[in-house]
Amino acid sequence: MDKSLLLELPILLCCFRALSGSLSMRNDAVNEIVAVKNNFPVIEIVQCRMCHLQFPGEKCSRGRGICTATTEEACMVGRMFKRDGNPWLTFMGCLKNCADVKGIRWSVYLVNFRCCRSHDLCNEDL
Repeated sequence: MDKSLLLELPILLCCFRALSGSLSMRNDAVNEIVAVKNNFPVIEIVQCRMCHLQFPGEKCSRGRGICTATTEEACMVGRMFKRDGNPWLTFMGCLKNCADVKGIRWSVYLVNFRCCRSHDLCNEDL
């Protein structure tokens, strides 16, 4: 395992947050967090599975738990693959201005992000 790349993972997430912020004005994302009940707008609270590090074939090794997504956040799953397509690392949690992104190149890895707000723990299904 390349520990220097693992230590740079927070930098990658910060870069992704900057990128996803530009995608936050999507029309389909605006209606995902507000529901109308009895003619009053209600903010839907979504809980997400959280795990900072999970390697293939193993249980979550760091940061296991549940986070609550704010109105600007969604549940997220990030997966890193080696260039040959073999999975290397999975991480999940709550992410502000989350956007589905596929195939971000990061050193010798490809990174995919998937986001959801459909129900509690929806990022377990992604």
